[in-house]
Order: sequence, then C-alpha cells, then structure tokens
Amino acid sequence: MVARRPSLAPLLLALPAAIVLIVFLAIPYANIVMMSVRSPGNGTPYGPGFSLAAYIKFFSDGFYLLQVANTLWIGALVTLCALVIGFPVAWQLGRGKTKLRGIYYAIVLAPLLVGIVIRSYGWTVLLGNNGVINRSLREWGLIESPLPLMYNGLGIVIALTHVLLPFMVLPIMGAIQGIDPSLENAARSLGAGRWTVLRRILLPLSMPGIQTGCILVFVLAISAYVTPALIGGLRVKTMAVTIVDALIDTFQWPFGSALALILSVIGALCVVAFARATRMRWKVAS
Repeated sequence: MVARRPSLAPLLLALPAAIVLIVFLAIPYANIVMMSVRSPGNGTPYGPGFSLAAYIKFFSDGFYLLQVANTLWIGALVTLCALVIGFPVAWQLGRGKTKLRGIYYAIVLAPLLVGIVIRSYGWTVLLGNNGVINRSLREWGLIESPLPLMYNGLGIVIALTHVLLPFMVLPIMGAIQGIDPSLENAARSLGAGRWTVLRRILLPLSMPGIQTGCILVFVLAISAYVTPALIGGLRVKTMAVTIVDALIDTFQWPFGSALALILSVIGALCVVAFARATRMRWKVAS
C-alpha cells in the first residue's frame, strides 16, 4: 500500500491568519519587550545598551502599584455595572416579540456610531459642576452645592459603562437567542418562578455570552485612555494615562513600554482567572 502524503490545504488555509497574528501581534509585542529593557535615555527615547531599570522603577515605587490596583478596580466596577444593566437589555432584544425590538437594537448600537472623544465630552457636559445634572438638581432644590461627579472614579465608571455597554449586550443577546424557548416554558409549566428560571436556566445557558461580554468590557476598560483622561483629569491616574504620559510627555519609552507590558500581563492573568472561575461555575450549574 502506498502511504498517503499529508495534505497542505489546512496549512495554506491557516497561513493568512498566521501572517496577521505575526505581523499585528507577535512583532509589536516583541518590539515592546525589547524596548522595555533598553537603557533610559538622556533627552532621547532610550539610551545605548540594555537595562532592567524600568521594571525596577515600577516595582520599587508603590505609586505605580496603586495605579494598577486602581485600574483593575475601575475595570471590575465597569464590568459589573455593564453586566447588571446589559443583561436585561440583552434579554429584551433576544426574547422580546415587540415590533420595537429593531428600534431597541438601533439604540444599543447608536453609541458605536459616535466617536469616543465626542461621547466623553458629552459626559463632561452632563457630569460637570455646572453640568445638566447638577444644574437641574439645584434648580429643583434637591442640593445646595454641586455633586462631585467628575474628576473622580465615579465619573470614569459612569462614562466607561455607557461607552462599553454595547460590548456586553451583543454577546449576551447572541447567547440568549441560542437558548430554546421551550426550556423556559417547560420550567414554568412545572411550577418554576421567574427567578428560578433565570437562575437555573437563563444564566447557566447564557454563560458563554456573559463570559465573552465581561472579558471584552474588562479588557477595554483597563486599557481605555480617552475617557479616563477627560473625565478623571489630573486627579485620577490609570495605567493607560500613565503609559501615554511616559511615552509622549516625559519621553521615557523604556518605562512606558514596561508599563504597557505589565498591564498586558496583569490583564491577561485576570482574564484567565475569570474564565476558569466562570467555566467551573458553569459546569457546576449545568
């Protein structure tokens, strides 16, 4: 019998994806790694030779460690708020039979049609000391002094939740649309209430969409720059803002590259831990 030669078709089909990953992912990350171990420059982006000074500076200064914790905390809050707000919206879009579902779908997608800078400036108009919210509350006699809604973590969480909400709604909506409605009807016919159907059927079966939405929102939240810079100002420093300051303002490319690499690694570890925890919870629930 003549041995059959392995076909090259699978390799040729995977070649375009491999080229894209190498050009747009592997090479840029390799460049960041190399830049992060260059010596600091004196008036130049980097000096001659290699050094671990950037990493030593980060781990020896508690200020940067506090920024990492603050960034992760803001990302977790934004993810939680987007999940709490987005799940009912996704359920309505996935299960609603009203003729207005198309309008609801357009409303969810509408923020993606507007630039993030414009949306962030819109929130400054709403959350400022003389903004719409504080001015309306003062006119109604509910407050005497303006509420601190900007230049703090609260304003950043509110603005980022609005900006990233579609990335939570769309994956959950897709997962809910894939659930057979007869499962919910069977549970109700057996005496299960709405809360039991939600807890025992909808949440476990929509967990892949929830997991995808949470990962997308969390990664985008911890890496966001425009919204924290505009809403937080100089009072709230996140890692993304510090990275841009190091690369552009102070011209410290090795330190900025090290911060970017550290944020990527920490974010990846958080995503892996969340994926494993939700996968285990999903298996237990099923």
